[in-house]
Amino acid sequence: MNFRKRQEEIEKSCLSPYASLSSKSKGRCIPCEKCSIRTDFQRDRDRILHSKAFRRLKHKTQVFISPEGDHYRTRLTHTLEVSQIARTISRSLRLNEDLTEAIALGHDLGHTPFGHTGEQVLNELLETGFRHEEQSVRVVDFLEQGKGLNLTWEVRDGIKNHTTRGNPATLEGQVVRLSDWIAYINHDIDDAERAGILKPEDLPQESVKVLGKKHGERIDTMIKDVISTSFKQPIVAMSDDIYNATQKLRSYLFENVYVGSSAKTQEKKVKTMLRLLFEYYIQHPNSMPPEFIKISKEENIKRAVADYIAGMTDIYAIKKFREFFMPSSWPLEI
Repeated sequence: MNFRKRQEEIEKSCLSPYASLSSKSKGRCIPCEKCSIRTDFQRDRDRILHSKAFRRLKHKTQVFISPEGDHYRTRLTHTLEVSQIARTISRSLRLNEDLTEAIALGHDLGHTPFGHTGEQVLNELLETGFRHEEQSVRVVDFLEQGKGLNLTWEVRDGIKNHTTRGNPATLEGQVVRLSDWIAYINHDIDDAERAGILKPEDLPQESVKVLGKKHGERIDTMIKDVISTSFKQPIVAMSDDIYNATQKLRSYLFENVYVGSSAKTQEKKVKTMLRLLFEYYIQHPNSMPPEFIKISKEENIKRAVADYIAGMTDIYAIKKFREFFMPSSWPLEI
């Protein structure tokens, strides 16, 4: 029995008419033989999960740079929270959960070390600019394994359009875009409270009254609202009341956590470090691995350096900075 074909038939009979069917995918850039067990979207999920770029997310900043303690979110734990929220919504709406999961797991593969601070630096240094969602597509199309992961069109579209400025072509992509929003707003509040930057009573009370006082209550309210608002609809969205309350929370975070708070005291150091690393690799391209030297010759040196730095973890970037710019002990012969 071909288990993939059986799964494709189950999708046709059980999923919403608005769902993306794996058998109707627009396909891959490079055609390849289909798996006899997994659908195309399941295969994409596995390719992302087993990639080096995915594993590096565990040592990349979410909001707090080099926090003391093991309970603050990293880019990896953020990705897992987005995936879980998105799968819950997708399953309830009878959308394609496999496609949703693949998009969610891959949406931040192109994120820089040190979170959005690193993204800002590379955006300033590249004439063409730098956006992590575009870099995530570059990772899965080109950088990972030196040839890309050859993902389906639907997964790539969802990754590219997962930010608030994006417009995903599939409802599964729309689910991930909203789930990313739900996840980071709530877990950044949780982390800020743990760090002593915020107290529960500091949050906008008009939002708290609508969404809930506790972390779990707010996530529950948002998820249930998305499901009830979007059920049997050709669009995934929040109701106006929940959206407005959530947006106020997000604005509050930008004003009190993301900009100018004690969570950002290391930003200047991070920016200086990444700019110095960027300039060093521009002047010493042979210090990069061979695949990035190749990019510097085929495209341009700045693009290659941005690709290399964007792929670094926080730990690795600090290690290379120390190697190039910090003095080391002089080896003495006895």
